[in-house]
Amino acid sequence: MSQRQLPIILALGTTQTLAWASSYYLPALLADPMARDLGVSSNWIFGAFSASLVISAMLGPRIGRQIDLVGGRQVLSASNLTMAAGLVLLGLSQSVAVMAIAWLVLGIGMAMGLYDAAFAALGRIYGTEARHSITGITLMAGFASTIGWPLTAWGLSHIGWRDTCFAWAAANILIGLPLNFFVLPTIKGARQAVATAEKPHVPLDRTMILLAFIFAAVWTVTGAMAAHFPRILETTGATPVEAIAAGALIGPAQVGARILEAGFLSRFHPLWSTRLACLTHPIGAVVVAIFGGAAASAFALFHGSGNGILTIARGTLPLSIFGPKNFGYRLGIIGAPARMAQAVAPLAFGLLIDVMGAKVLIVSSALSLSALAALFLVRAERRAD
Repeated sequence: MSQRQLPIILALGTTQTLAWASSYYLPALLADPMARDLGVSSNWIFGAFSASLVISAMLGPRIGRQIDLVGGRQVLSASNLTMAAGLVLLGLSQSVAVMAIAWLVLGIGMAMGLYDAAFAALGRIYGTEARHSITGITLMAGFASTIGWPLTAWGLSHIGWRDTCFAWAAANILIGLPLNFFVLPTIKGARQAVATAEKPHVPLDRTMILLAFIFAAVWTVTGAMAAHFPRILETTGATPVEAIAAGALIGPAQVGARILEAGFLSRFHPLWSTRLACLTHPIGAVVVAIFGGAAASAFALFHGSGNGILTIARGTLPLSIFGPKNFGYRLGIIGAPARMAQAVAPLAFGLLIDVMGAKVLIVSSALSLSALAALFLVRAERRAD
């Protein structure tokens, strides 16, 4: 990456870490105390969170199109304001209805402020040269749970879940908003582009459909593992301590794989690294099937490394095939099924675990391998639409 790119990468890496920590990773720690305070089951909290992901998926194409027109500065800055509003409303909620509205507001903020929006912003700035920048921000934001969960846990134990929401809202205003607004460049001619804009023609052709399926399949696995990883490992014979210790390896494995992507794998077309990433989860599943719970850490390393590369591929693979024209809009269309799948995966796999136990890894591996098979039907040549 060039010296010109570094300030933007550092700024977006910081704001992405903040955005993920203050939205997507909140329910894991706050769902139970929120539910107790509101007098409901935690399933209500996770249900509202799933609805927020659906809202995010539905808004993805529209947000991407806006970034294509005016760049990411305005949209990502607005995401900090929207997330802050959702977090304040969440902290003030005294009923399930208000809590649900708060999560819907957060869903709008996630559509405007998570990876797809950041990738689209980088594509708008750097065009076909955005691959290293995309990798750079995911290297930093790969620590979102590593940083976010301890901070949320500290807040929960010292100031309570409501003030923790307020603190994350303040961080969005005091840290995220200035970085997005003052570091991201303005796009020349953006006002004229909006005035003369027509809805882009992006055909849902074979390649678009294949990419949408690929990322929906792998993000189903990602969503399921994020929600049930320790539980799944315990069904293979791992102790709770072994399962939790293995889960802690996923973050470092993701970052390690992203470093590999930034170095050696950057010499090759993103198709090759994406194919490799689709293999790692099934390999880990085979290892844990053979050796049982004793191989929990190996499974975590395989799964985490693949997931780390797949996050980057969600931005770099469409960019390499279609180029920067209408890049944000394409990401929104391709990513919508993936976000929908991510919303339903925790519930679906929770039911499957009750029935199948450790054999649920057959389902997750089949999804990964189906994505791999679809990748071999995608052509690496640059498309000219």
